[in-house]
Amino acid sequence: MPNEPKHILVIRLSAMGDVAMTIPILRAFTAQYPEIQITVLTKAFFKPFFRDLSNVNVFPAEVKGKHKGVLGLYKLSKALKNTGIDAVADLHNVLRSNILKHFFFKTPFVQIDKGRAEKNALISGKTFRQLKTTHQRYVDVFDTLGFKIDLSQPTFPSKSILNKKIQLLVGLDSKKMIGIAPFAAHEGKMYPLHLMKDVITVLSKDYKIILFGGGTKEITILNDFEDRIGNVINVAGKISLDEELDIISNLEVMLSMDSGNAHIASMLGVKVVAVWGVTHPFAGFAPFNQPEDYALLPDRNQFPQIPTSVYGNKYPENYKKASGSISPETVINKIKSVI
Repeated sequence: MPNEPKHILVIRLSAMGDVAMTIPILRAFTAQYPEIQITVLTKAFFKPFFRDLSNVNVFPAEVKGKHKGVLGLYKLSKALKNTGIDAVADLHNVLRSNILKHFFFKTPFVQIDKGRAEKNALISGKTFRQLKTTHQRYVDVFDTLGFKIDLSQPTFPSKSILNKKIQLLVGLDSKKMIGIAPFAAHEGKMYPLHLMKDVITVLSKDYKIILFGGGTKEITILNDFEDRIGNVINVAGKISLDEELDIISNLEVMLSMDSGNAHIASMLGVKVVAVWGVTHPFAGFAPFNQPEDYALLPDRNQFPQIPTSVYGNKYPENYKKASGSISPETVINKIKSVI
């Protein structure tokens, strides 16, 4: 590239896990290119993810408000141009970013290659091999812009100091904390809740269990776990995303599905044991910098069509509980060995 960019716009609007996966790449980038300014276009809700990155500002996208539709995106492009950006790293490559591309027609604009053909071959059963990771696909975008990023020696933020509200919520004792996030966007990606309850019951005898989750239905289930099992604290719906990051940074390990919480914990340098269902790490969405054996996988002799889809939204009915082929003892022993 004849003129090296000085201010790069990074586009990654959603979903939560995909946005969290940008953090290790941006952390490495800002360390290796401290003179380059980054503006991230994403949802305002995700701003805390970027809180400790130097030379990184978040520009909140209001895609259901003033940035809705083609006219809204045109207004958004004008506002972004006013920030002084001189190159675009599109880590999303969806309709919205493709429309924005037309409004940045004189600006270098590099888009992620999502590898759809390889992923289709993987889920159709034509191939079964490790595909390029999403983290590497992000790196490739910056490489095309002229910035090689070395991820071989990643750094992570220090553990956060918990404020008084969080200290009161999780307790002041020194018992080691395990985070558990039992939910995912699709049921086929979730460990059966009755088995998860067995895991929590055993681990809670020696460790403090912190439960993470989302919507009203999930919070009700987590509250029930908290009420019925000792040493279990549900923080879902009680704290801000900033405070959630503070707690996660203090965990010994996060037990998660193939979901956003796995990527949030890994971006903070926390160990992640991930239980996989109808998706598979080969599609490229494994948490960052985690050993392969931290991924607990269903029995593919019993469920040979795994991965049934990239995102876990499509699967045969009898695959819904595929992760149930992983015994609670296997999960418990892995968590204890990691700690």
